[in-house]
Amino acid sequence: MSNRENILLVLTNAPDTATASRIADTLITQKLAACVNILSPCQSIYMWEGKLMHDTEVPMLIKTTQLQYDALQEAIIKAHPYELPEIISINVDGGLPSYLQWVSAQLSA
Repeated sequence: MSNRENILLVLTNAPDTATASRIADTLITQKLAACVNILSPCQSIYMWEGKLMHDTEVPMLIKTTQLQYDALQEAIIKAHPYELPEIISINVDGGLPSYLQWVSAQLSA
């Protein structure tokens, strides 16, 4: 499997920057992610248990590989305060080859 085929971008949201930073530190130190971007807070609107919710959340962009995904997902669930955290993975099918190789190397070292 080439680097282009096994790199994932994982999206999740945290309730605040401190929580996002704590999750990111865990993912990086456990070598489950090569890089985590913590974005500016945003407004999330959704239905939860029949109630319309308006919450401020902090989006996170997590770069990992398919091999680390299951453990990464479990680590997010364990560290996340939400009952049902949003965790979405997207296959990366292109990008700067040297960056994709760096992501893979960070997680295989």
